[in-house]
Amino acid sequence: MNRRQLLMGGASLVSFASLPGLAGPAFAQAGQDVVIGVLFPLSGANAQVGVDARHAMETAADIVNNSYDLDLPTARNAGLAGFGNAKIRLVFADHQSDPQKGRAEAERLITQDKVCALIGCYLSSVSSTVSAVAERYGLPFLCADSSSPSLARRGLKFFFRPAAQDEMFSAAMFDFLDAQKAKGKKIETVGLFFEDTIFGTDSSNVQRKLAAERGYKLVADIKYKSNSPSLSVEVQQLKSADPDVLLPSSYVTDAILLMRTMGELGYKPKNIVAQASGFSDKAFYDAMGDKAVGIISRASFSLDMAQKRPSVLKVNDMYKARSNRDLNDSTSRELMGLLVLADAIDRAKSTDGEKIREALAATDIPGERTIMPWKRVKFEADGQNIDADPVLVQYIGGTFVTIFPAAVALAEPLWPMNA
Repeated sequence: MNRRQLLMGGASLVSFASLPGLAGPAFAQAGQDVVIGVLFPLSGANAQVGVDARHAMETAADIVNNSYDLDLPTARNAGLAGFGNAKIRLVFADHQSDPQKGRAEAERLITQDKVCALIGCYLSSVSSTVSAVAERYGLPFLCADSSSPSLARRGLKFFFRPAAQDEMFSAAMFDFLDAQKAKGKKIETVGLFFEDTIFGTDSSNVQRKLAAERGYKLVADIKYKSNSPSLSVEVQQLKSADPDVLLPSSYVTDAILLMRTMGELGYKPKNIVAQASGFSDKAFYDAMGDKAVGIISRASFSLDMAQKRPSVLKVNDMYKARSNRDLNDSTSRELMGLLVLADAIDRAKSTDGEKIREALAATDIPGERTIMPWKRVKFEADGQNIDADPVLVQYIGGTFVTIFPAAVALAEPLWPMNA
């Protein structure tokens, strides 16, 4: 098969089975569809996360492919203006939260569907394998939402992450604790609770280091097996330690199980400051109801950012029309990630992997042209955007309110959360 054959147009597809095919990136001509591979968990324990991600991707594709009065990359033109008004077409693949399935699906998207770039993958463990495949084929991988710091430290040329990583998020969390302590709040001890994949272990490594540097006593340091059927033993350990602040790093099913188990065992943490993920998902708050009031999470996004970013509410309405949900920490990063990738393809005027990589490396998007609280999108040599400023939000009155940093805060934190 000719590696330069034209890409076929069509609607957004969902692909599942891994099929044999020929290797090599695709090259499209202006006016043809630009095909992008999208990998998320569309089945299994994290299926709802994948469904929400798909809605975020489709909303972003709508913004690119049609003309909207939004001050966002590629929004005002119908299609990619620099590339003959080409439309982007998304091909979805289900990695089932399995890194090896992600590897196989990435190869199929590249060799069979001839995608020019990959985007995903929610779980850091899957993003690790998928980005390695993309590197081998010379195609960009846009890390939309996985936050493990180590992902950007493997010397990859084709890896790019517009959003913050967990060192940046955790630093903001400890900055918040320091600020509360300076106001006279009692914060002497912290407890770590983290799942055993790359997300949880990297998060705990960062937080362990920061606790020591900032002078907080670590009274609980608990690793648990992801998707464990029971957390009773671990919650008993947390209850005995009773830290002033609990710092959990968990995906949504584990976060729900943690909270339910704490309720069953009569443990009420004084404060929870979470590493987002499961604690930012609508499914978690639907399941927990009033029991979730007061939980604080680091975040890349909050709807109240609309006071500073005029596009936020319009884009949220577009997303909600598809999903019946508001944008959250993950879906906002996913949507913005695709816009950043589309902007690079627009400037590259090509679907050649190396040219897109060069355009991504040259990206410089002011924060005002995003829906995020970021200063800008500009990548370092390792592919990380260091200007992706995190915020902290608290769940109060059935919604998230930005409480930190002071420059963007719209409310004072409820502290302690069980006051």
